[in-house]
Amino acid sequence: MATQVVIGAQWGDEGKGKIVDVLTEQAQWVVRYQGGNNAGHTVKVGDEKFVLHLVPSGILHAGKKSVIGHGVVVDPIGLVSELKGLQERDIDCTGRFFLSDRAHVVFSYHKAIDAAREEAASKAGSSIGTTRRGIGPTYGDKVTRKGLRLGELVRADAAERVKARFVERNEIIKALGGEALDVDAHTAEVMAAAEVLRPFVADTVVLLHEARQAGDKILFEGAQGTMLDIDYGSYPFVTSSSPTSGGAATGSGVPPNRIENVVGVCKAYTTRVGEGPFPTEDFNEDGQRMGEIGHEFGATTGRSRRCGWFDAVVARYAVMVNGVDQWAITKLDVLDTFETIKLAVAYEVDGERIENMPADTELFARCTPIYEEVPGWQSDTTGITSFEDLPAAAVSFLDRVTELTGAKVGIVSVGPRRAQTFNRP
Repeated sequence: MATQVVIGAQWGDEGKGKIVDVLTEQAQWVVRYQGGNNAGHTVKVGDEKFVLHLVPSGILHAGKKSVIGHGVVVDPIGLVSELKGLQERDIDCTGRFFLSDRAHVVFSYHKAIDAAREEAASKAGSSIGTTRRGIGPTYGDKVTRKGLRLGELVRADAAERVKARFVERNEIIKALGGEALDVDAHTAEVMAAAEVLRPFVADTVVLLHEARQAGDKILFEGAQGTMLDIDYGSYPFVTSSSPTSGGAATGSGVPPNRIENVVGVCKAYTTRVGEGPFPTEDFNEDGQRMGEIGHEFGATTGRSRRCGWFDAVVARYAVMVNGVDQWAITKLDVLDTFETIKLAVAYEVDGERIENMPADTELFARCTPIYEEVPGWQSDTTGITSFEDLPAAAVSFLDRVTELTGAKVGIVSVGPRRAQTFNRP
């Protein structure tokens, strides 16, 4: 397939970075199409661990080309730091890393506004649980036509434009109870980062069009997950962009009728970071056990993730809105020691059984899962390298996921390394 999208089907943190890393073997281009450095991908190559926040996972493969599309909001300071870290580990991005000139820029004033708003919301008991990385305010500026794009950041008059925005936004920061930023110091920092990034800025819409015309294979990498999508997620406890498969087209410039395959990534259980409803969250020993075995801490924030059982209602919804062709089930090994495994097949709310996720978040918060229990396999799967060697109970669990969600399981992961990932025949 020439074009393939990898999406998260839960609340993010499903292991998309690892799946993208594995699938990159068959692609020439890897494109990040939305989000910002409020998300992270952890990829383990041999004994080395890489945590990427903006740069696509494909950069870890020599000869592959990586693109940050215009649907992404880019923190130039953070990106320069990330590129420097890759360079220090002998990963050369020259000639194979490209930044869309249409991508909007995250400034420190966006972060200050984000933090001030979240602090006020927290005091009022209405916190969203943002990362305070300035992502929401940057997307807000984008849709109100107040943003600056990377193409403008490399113009001759960029410093004047940046400085004017800092002066203007300082008034908002002060109105929110924050301290005004040092305009000159922050402007100088941004311009220094812009010079580092200048060689990478390009019209990536044209680049990807030419790549597609040449027959190159393109892999699209989303951040976050379906349940954090600004339209389809558990609003308002969502991110500010579209992590769903449709976002790949709007965030890259590759038309939707040229996207051929969608891989949905799900953990064998479910996690969530931040606030908001989570029907299958397990507050007891099982949830704690999943978190400990799965090392459930955010790659970007370090925050502990809330853990619970696999939610087939959420997964079915993800199939519906993304057009999932196949599942990549990650962290199957985390369930190795469980005697019994639960899957939520439906919800009960106000005495009624419902099969689909409600749009009303208050109603969603009242949903309790209706579970089906299946036997665990109680054996170590971390050394398994082929589907045929999985325990029969693990295969039965995966078959049940297929039956409940309407999408086949095509990829299985039983650990963080590349070698611990295999296809289902």
